[in-house]
Amino acid sequence: MNQTETKIRHTPLYPWHVAHGARMVDFAGWKMPLQYTSILEEHRATRTRCAVTDISHMGRLRFEGPGAAEFLACLLTRRVADMALGQVRYSLVTNDNGGILDDVLVGYYHNSHGQPFYLVVVNASNREKIIRWVDNHLPPERAEQPGREVIWADVTRLWAMFAIQGPRSVELLQPLVDVDLATMKYYRGAQVRILHPAACRQGGIISRTGYTGEDGFEFSMGATVAPAVWQALLEIGQPLGVVPTGLGARDTLRLEAGMPLYGHELSEQVNPLEAGLGFACYLVGYDFPGRDALKKIQQQPPTRARVGLELSGRRAAREGAPLLLGDQPAGAVTSGSFSPSLEKSIAMGYVHPDYAEPGTELTVDIRGRVEPVRVVPLPFYRRHSKGKSS
Repeated sequence: MNQTETKIRHTPLYPWHVAHGARMVDFAGWKMPLQYTSILEEHRATRTRCAVTDISHMGRLRFEGPGAAEFLACLLTRRVADMALGQVRYSLVTNDNGGILDDVLVGYYHNSHGQPFYLVVVNASNREKIIRWVDNHLPPERAEQPGREVIWADVTRLWAMFAIQGPRSVELLQPLVDVDLATMKYYRGAQVRILHPAACRQGGIISRTGYTGEDGFEFSMGATVAPAVWQALLEIGQPLGVVPTGLGARDTLRLEAGMPLYGHELSEQVNPLEAGLGFACYLVGYDFPGRDALKKIQQQPPTRARVGLELSGRRAAREGAPLLLGDQPAGAVTSGSFSPSLEKSIAMGYVHPDYAEPGTELTVDIRGRVEPVRVVPLPFYRRHSKGKSS
């Protein structure tokens, strides 16, 4: 890792965040807003109206060339060669033992000349690790073989990325882009022209994806135009009740939606099958790292399972809190918080499969005090009006 990569990085919106009173925190090597007003207010605004979040810290890797599809199929746990133009897929990167290196989104697009490329969005905390993994699995001699050439680049610092989430997200974003967002299906995306004077009709990429459990979009664009587009979103959104949100609300929203977070529910010590992510692993076809290990794991009795947990009190069970059945260990909490939408404390964790059935009564040790907890289905929250499915 070079010296510049060890420094705290700023997104293109860092001056705006500071000027508008955001509480800034260090996160995965970036200085990011945790909240502007309160996590509770920002959370509820996302659920009832719409919110915009700076997620420019997320890693973005671009792959193109005639060998790109084959290479990604040998790197990711899901196929990419059969993806339709504009399709987005959730996938994983696993190590040789089947442990999760990262969970990613991969999108398939064409540039302005009709040439295909793939955009892989990785977690900020894993970007450098995944870059090294790509380097190790794509030696120069392979990347340059005729008909199998692969050109790839880390475009994270060149681009910005926003999450526009909530039931009014189409109303908010539509005036700024030249595609019909209302007809865009879930887990689909498109290259767009940005309809803002500061952007000079520059291009961007929009996908109907998110990490909140609400309808919404993720919007990537050039770093230089990002501040003007951000300001335009807030101005357009003022009569809609749109607010900026930080990482705090993003975490409570994803927890309610039952979405795993790397470093909590996901790690190299967790495999996709016990995490409930077997749907994202295609074990027949290309031989990605960890495929054979996952095939063996699939044939063995599971040792743990990811579950939802509902507490009877308002105290939050945080990561690492032990789960018990009587006085016997049953598992551990991986994420926990008070749920603003449900007005109760919720958590996710891993338990022995014998205790994974919804309705199972356990206890959790919260800093020396034992509290009742019940296993419940995931997700905790499901929006009333879903976006169109793919």
